[in-house]
Amino acid sequence: MAQRLATEYIKASLQLSKEQMSQFIHYAEDPHVHHRVKILDNGIQEVVFGTRNGDEVHLPFDLKEGSYVCELSFRLVNPHLTNMIRKLFVAFKGSGIVNRIYKGFTMIYDYEQGVVQRITEHTAEGEKLIYQQKNASLELKNRLQSTSIETDIELVRRIVDQLLDQRNASAGPYEDIDRELQLQARRLFSLEA
Repeated sequence: MAQRLATEYIKASLQLSKEQMSQFIHYAEDPHVHHRVKILDNGIQEVVFGTRNGDEVHLPFDLKEGSYVCELSFRLVNPHLTNMIRKLFVAFKGSGIVNRIYKGFTMIYDYEQGVVQRITEHTAEGEKLIYQQKNASLELKNRLQSTSIETDIELVRRIVDQLLDQRNASAGPYEDIDRELQLQARRLFSLEA
């Protein structure tokens, strides 16, 4: 398995309520990472995560309309800090782009509200889509369309049943009924395909 060299957060953001802000700080308990909170001007809080070897990441939270908003754009190399920020980002429904950098390629994760929407592999040869979140509304629309097809199939079957009843009840000639049966059979075949 490839070893990750770094993780980059690009145009990523977190938005927390006041209650979530206190949960955010308590959620960050890790024996390898310490944290401190700085209170700055205008209600801005800066949460600083650090390790014993001196690596640090600063998360400034601006108070906007009753919520704490943090814009993230930084690069992490330390695995303990990387893991801590990833857990917080997902748990508190972060949005944005996260690049996980490996030797020879980069995995690009697009997050929306803490959920991965798309994963793309970027190499020297180009980009390759690895995963894409299903679009629920498109899937629902397709299901509704498939229901209308099922309704059409049921209607054609009823027509065929009526034509067969007519054929059985009549003494002949059957050419008109047989032509209509052939037409409905083709229609049924195309609908079921």
